Amino acid sequence: MNMVSKLKLRSRKQWLGVLFVFPWIAGFLIFTLYPLVTTIIYSFSTVRFKLEGVSITYENVKNFTDVLFKDPEFKLALPKYLVQIFYFVPMVLVFSILLSLLLNNNLKGRSFFRALFFLPVIIISGPVVENLQTMGAASLQGLGSFPVYRFIHESIPDFIAAPVLYVFDNAIMILWYTGVQTLIFLSAMQKIDRSIYEASMVDGASSWQLFWKIIIPTIKPFIFLNSIYTIVDVSMSTMNPIIIEIKNAMFNIKKGFGFAAAASWIYFFIILLTVLISYFLFGRERK
Repeated sequence: MNMVSKLKLRSRKQWLGVLFVFPWIAGFLIFTLYPLVTTIIYSFSTVRFKLEGVSITYENVKNFTDVLFKDPEFKLALPKYLVQIFYFVPMVLVFSILLSLLLNNNLKGRSFFRALFFLPVIIISGPVVENLQTMGAASLQGLGSFPVYRFIHESIPDFIAAPVLYVFDNAIMILWYTGVQTLIFLSAMQKIDRSIYEASMVDGASSWQLFWKIIIPTIKPFIFLNSIYTIVDVSMSTMNPIIIEIKNAMFNIKKGFGFAAAASWIYFFIILLTVLISYFLFGRERK
C-alpha cells in the first residue's frame, strides 16, 4: 500500500470517528453549552417573558448581590446544605466502607444482601424520597424518647453531640445513599490478593492493622471517587434546600430567571469548592 492510499485510509477512519462522535457533540452544543451560555447572560440581567418574546435588561452584578446579601431564603438554605455536605457525605462514606467490609466476608446469602443494599438506588427518585419523607418513613420515629439519645443531647457538648445526633436522625437516608458507594468499595476490596492477608496474619498483624495498613491504602483512590460522587449526588438532589430555592425563584415575579441563574452559578462555585476540599483530603498522593 503506497503513501497516498495510507493517507486516504487514515482520513476515512478519522471522518468515521467524527461521525460516531457527532451525536454527542451536537447534544453537548444544544443541551449543555447553549443553556450554559444562556444562564451566564441571564445571571447579569433581568429577564421578563412577554408575548412578543424574551426581554433581557442588563443589570451588572445586581442578581449576585441580591442572592448573597439580600435574599433571606438563600441565606437559610446555604447552612442546611453545608450541614448536609459536612455531616451527611462523611457518614455515607463511613457506612459504605463498613457495609462493604461486611459484604466482603464469606457469609450465607451474601448475594441477597448485596442486592438488598443496592435496591434503593434503583427504586428511589426525587418524588419517591419526597413522599417517603412526607410519610415519616425517612427517619426513625420516636427516637428522641430513647435514653441514649436524650443523654447525648443533654449531657455531651454540642460540637461532639451534633454529628452523632445527625447520624441518628438521618440513619435511614444515609443507608439509602450508600448503594453505589458500597458496590465500588466492595469491588476494590475484592481486588486485594488474599495472600497479602495471609502473609500479614503470619507476621502477627491484627484485624485493626489489616484494615489501616492494607485495606484503607488500597481503597483510598475509591474514597476520593465516592466522595465526589456523593457530593454531586447530594448537591443535585431534588430535596436539596438550595435546589428548591432556585426552582422557586425561577417562577417568582420578584426574582425571576436572572436571580435563579445567579444563584445557580454561586451554587456551582460552592460545589466546586467542596470538590476541591475533597481532593485535598483524599485525592492527592503523598510522595
